[in-house]
Amino acid sequence: MKKEIIMPKIGLDMEEGTINKWLKKVGDHMEAGESILEIETDKAVTEVEAAVSGTLVEIVAGDGDTVEITKTIGWVETDE
Repeated sequence: MKKEIIMPKIGLDMEEGTINKWLKKVGDHMEAGESILEIETDKAVTEVEAAVSGTLVEIVAGDGDTVEITKTIGWVETDE
């Protein structure tokens, strides 16, 4: 099943985040809880963990892109 990866809301005041870099590339397998990308807010750089296990099939927002919270930044094909 294909599931979206969204820009998470890390702080109460966060409205958008900038993707510092993807730690995974399209075709890479990921396990739930594994770090898959780094995002930067006005306060910190944070690693984002995979919510599900599967294969990264699409990156919608790339390195350096600024994205509003809850917007789709990628897609994963789950192992389920």
